[in-house]
Amino acid sequence: MITASKRGAAMPPSPIRKLKPYADKAIAAGKTVYQLNIGQPDIETPPAMFDALKKLGTKVIAYGPSQGIPEYQDALIKYYKKHGIELGRENIIVTNGGSEAIIMGMTVCCDPGDEILVPEPFYTNYNGFATQAAVTVRPITTRIEDDWELPDISVIERLITPKTKALMICNPNNPTGKLYGEEELRKLAYLAKKHNLFLFGDEVYREFIFSGEKHTSLLEFRDMDEHVVMMDSISKRFSACGSRIGAFVSRNKAVMQAALCFGQARLCPPTIDQLMAVPTVELGKEYFDTMVGEYKKRRDAVLEGLAKMADVEYKVPKGAFYIVMRLPVADAEDFVIWMLTEFQVNNETVMLAPAEGFYATPGLGRNEARIAFVLNVEKTKKAMEILRLALEAYRKKC
Repeated sequence: MITASKRGAAMPPSPIRKLKPYADKAIAAGKTVYQLNIGQPDIETPPAMFDALKKLGTKVIAYGPSQGIPEYQDALIKYYKKHGIELGRENIIVTNGGSEAIIMGMTVCCDPGDEILVPEPFYTNYNGFATQAAVTVRPITTRIEDDWELPDISVIERLITPKTKALMICNPNNPTGKLYGEEELRKLAYLAKKHNLFLFGDEVYREFIFSGEKHTSLLEFRDMDEHVVMMDSISKRFSACGSRIGAFVSRNKAVMQAALCFGQARLCPPTIDQLMAVPTVELGKEYFDTMVGEYKKRRDAVLEGLAKMADVEYKVPKGAFYIVMRLPVADAEDFVIWMLTEFQVNNETVMLAPAEGFYATPGLGRNEARIAFVLNVEKTKKAMEILRLALEAYRKKC
């Protein structure tokens, strides 16, 4: 029998999606499953995107430029300028979602066998992207009891080895909701410059801040132009996860030239989705205030529910739309499977994302889970009450 490559065999399953068969079976059996496991918003995609699609007059969907169509590059330039970031077309390559932007960063900036330091818990697909790129994610461990703060700079520096090629941070963070301020980001910038490393910034959740604080982009550190590579996406910002449009952004000319060659190898990002995304640049403060305000209400409903649960540890997330909680169970994955297969309240149950898969350090996160607050307030409150009852029943069972 012929088998997959070693790289193929090493590709990890998504801990966010791998329990989906259990949810599918529960739904097929007639249960309602409140799916808090995946970051799929139910907020409507802006009508302007659909209006642009309706106005599409072309009779042939042709290849576009490998770096993205000029109209969308210019829209991104205008968007980033609103955030105080000056860029030109030469600094932007439009990608097939934020996922391709991250893979592009890992492959363009790293060689097989290189290592990237990332605060854990981290977006679980970093592991998969790293496997594709034949590089290794090495963790900078952060802990719930420390409010997910980065460790002292000396601790991070001791993790740097000759194999280290980049530092990476997601800000605001998926899965913890941690918002890193300028002071913390400067720690990483200092180390990146001192050790001649790349500094990757996953800034997909830039607008999702609930504390009134300012988001600091790594692109604002102009003394780091040769080091910084930023990855972005419209998926969550405009509730358009199925429009696979992201961005790879850097002022490093050599990196951008290499990235363009990678872009040429995959031909081009999707033209129609780029045209749909162009008018989003005109969405202003009112749009984002309304959207973020809705997510804050959902976050607060999650926090209200968690406060009623005995022995559950958590910190208040300031950004993104996730929270990681430590549960009073030995194995969060077993608990989630049990909720989907054996537990129900009025034929309803809840699905979470076990957090072990968000860590690179073996054993960490086994009793933790992530909630994505992507359901409306009414559904969120109902889901949190079901979760409370599930925890009580499961602890009695065990």
